[in-house]
Amino acid sequence: MRYLILAGALALAGTATLPAYAATTHIPDAAVKTAIQLRKQARHDDTAYQLVRDLTTQVGPRLAGGANDAKARAWLMARLQKMGFDRVYTEPVSYPKWVRRSESGAIVSPYRQHLVLSALGYSAGTPKGGLTAEVVAFKNLAALKAAPAAKVRGKIVYLGQAMHRFRDGRDYGRIGSPQRVAGPPIAAAKGAVAYILRSAGTDMHERIAHTGVTGFTDPAKAIPAAALSNPDADQLERELASGQPVRVHLDLDVGFDGRYTGANVVAELDGSRYPHQFIDMGGHLDSWDPGTGAIDDGAGIAIAVGAAHLIAQLPQRPARGIRVIAFANEEFGLWGGKAYARAHAKDVTGHVLGSESDLGADRIYRMSASVKPEARPAVAQIATVLKPLGVAYDPKRPGGGGSDLSQIHGVGMAALSLSQDATRYFDWHHTSNDTLDKIDRDALTQNVAVYAVWSYMAAQAKGDFGSGRGAFAGDGAGE
Repeated sequence: MRYLILAGALALAGTATLPAYAATTHIPDAAVKTAIQLRKQARHDDTAYQLVRDLTTQVGPRLAGGANDAKARAWLMARLQKMGFDRVYTEPVSYPKWVRRSESGAIVSPYRQHLVLSALGYSAGTPKGGLTAEVVAFKNLAALKAAPAAKVRGKIVYLGQAMHRFRDGRDYGRIGSPQRVAGPPIAAAKGAVAYILRSAGTDMHERIAHTGVTGFTDPAKAIPAAALSNPDADQLERELASGQPVRVHLDLDVGFDGRYTGANVVAELDGSRYPHQFIDMGGHLDSWDPGTGAIDDGAGIAIAVGAAHLIAQLPQRPARGIRVIAFANEEFGLWGGKAYARAHAKDVTGHVLGSESDLGADRIYRMSASVKPEARPAVAQIATVLKPLGVAYDPKRPGGGGSDLSQIHGVGMAALSLSQDATRYFDWHHTSNDTLDKIDRDALTQNVAVYAVWSYMAAQAKGDFGSGRGAFAGDGAGE
């Protein structure tokens, strides 16, 4: 029956050139043996830790468009060139520039209290000297959406729904990020003068605020927006519970400052057989400014570089090339990932398989994939080699490729998702506590081992994984 269907398709196609019928993708035994050796070597290799240590020490925070943006690019390119990649180059990425100069806040009545807060990305600044207004609170985003404009107009909107710890970090996508991203534009449209929220974080007892981006895209429509530390959110809620009007003063010297052109940094190892086919992996080079960007996402870049470095030391390069991308400006809305997807949409078939690390540096516990059905046996082979590292394969769950690579996956790149344990990640995410001491070296080497294994095996696979324009449209892989 399958032969008859194919024959009919060929007849309908006439003289058009059609791809050969897809055979099952598999990984040769010799490649499996080499991958096992890479797995062992990675557990004793310190390349990734040295890179993230030096990046956070010698460069530090890397706010997109900020003082360290160009410095970080130059630093990383020099480091990669010394490591022996065949090519290291940049691809331009342009985006709105946002600056943070100073921020402060306080409850002024009924009981005066200093507030620990952090202005949010794309927030507007307050007038000189700040602004003071009454606070109106909503229990969640849905309640704010349903509120009449008259209840909001002229007030500071506060949302306080708290996140909880989960291994997969699900509350960030369910509660934290939507409140921070979608909440401010909704409040602004209803006439609010400012917006504050309980930080999108799980450190309930730390007086440290979590920054992050809002959904403002037009500076003219932006209002001041800030996140409170969890204990300060508790304080505000106690005063709100008193039944008396609560007034807050905000003084945010922040805002849009024109446009900036940065760049994705790309490093490549040549393939020995297919020069125009690559395995994509990486992380994002930018970070928020309060910390030093160790777990978000210096670790992601270090994991990919560490894995590629191990592959580069093999006696023979794999059949396909290895491409490491350090993406620009992920934090303000995947600008580097979107630029990469636009630049490579026409050659997406050559992006054979991809996955990005951007959820810290704790151990990877699960793998999932969005590949063509004929490539599932090869993914199962990869899973077998990863199993001793504590990675389980979920064949029913799609794989989105990670934050920035999700954009080219949306164009048609086959993708894996390699889920890291995020139980503690949102304690430190987007805070001054995102520092090198949060990285466990043994867990980091487990990540490197996973990335070295899957990328090498994919590079050596006989057959492809299904990349093609529009190949995975609507597969439900969310990042």
